Amino acid sequence: MELSNSKTSFIDYLRQFIDYESNDFEDDIQKTKESFTVLNLKKNDYLVKEGEICKHFCYVESGILQHSILILDEEKTSYLALRNTVTTSLNSFLFNKSSRKSVKAIFDCKLLVIDINIFRDLIKNNKAFHQFYYNLIEKQICLIDDYRIDLLTLTAEERYKKLLATEPKLLQEVPLHYLASFLGISSRHMSRIRKNVL
Repeated sequence: MELSNSKTSFIDYLRQFIDYESNDFEDDIQKTKESFTVLNLKKNDYLVKEGEICKHFCYVESGILQHSILILDEEKTSYLALRNTVTTSLNSFLFNKSSRKSVKAIFDCKLLVIDINIFRDLIKNNKAFHQFYYNLIEKQICLIDDYRIDLLTLTAEERYKKLLATEPKLLQEVPLHYLASFLGISSRHMSRIRKNVL
């Protein structure tokens, strides 16, 4: 079977998390890529809704996925998955539990996905994917830890400036109200901060 050119960036993404030790890893990377299938979501389609089981672990080839929860009927953004990242509702996906959050496309998305059976098979039998996943989770835990500390120690303006320095793509690609929710501030306050920083 001819390999799809659309998945080239996915291979590059995998390689970022893999320390090459043998030529076997190249075969494993190719097998990993071939295990994923395409899932297209239109804007406002859900990967998973709160209360449902998340069926997919996915790589975002294009578009943006918003992770959100409802608090007193108000949507709060907990995470934004951009192009060239992987995401899922992990607790739901791994343990077949109801998701505590929704994951929704805020633009049309092209995703590469696997289900839990393929995921577990790759973890068990594919050294490249196993190393990729281990290193990915390690990195994400550190990022989550930093984010939680920032919420407690930085002002809203300081959090915005840090986001501007570390994730400029978010500010370019994501609508203002999603960013404000992600930073834990109101859209009005966010507009004032942006004016002050510019």
